[in-house]
Amino acid sequence: MSMKSKRNGTSTSPNKPVDPSTEPPVGAALEITDKHLTVTLRDGRTIITPLEWYPSLVRATPEQRANWRWWGDGSAIHWPALDEHLGIEAMLRGNPSYEYTRQLSNAAA
Repeated sequence: MSMKSKRNGTSTSPNKPVDPSTEPPVGAALEITDKHLTVTLRDGRTIITPLEWYPSLVRATPEQRANWRWWGDGSAIHWPALDEHLGIEAMLRGNPSYEYTRQLSNAAA
């Protein structure tokens, strides 16, 4: 079963019913391709977002992208060499990075 979020570009797919009010999203696995950032959560859900939402990751080398770690309790992903930090909750809400949003605003002006 696949569900599309309200925000175009993000999808999640649950493997079992989840009550988000009782289970905070915690990462279990991460995959980065040239097009997408995919996070598998401990509760079985998968978040897929366009890589273009994270300009610093787009500009990064494959080696820099591969150098990441879970932040805190696994509620975020951190790339130390890039000074990039992505919260899983924001990804679930379909929020692109501030840098991407700013670029869109500047392009529209």
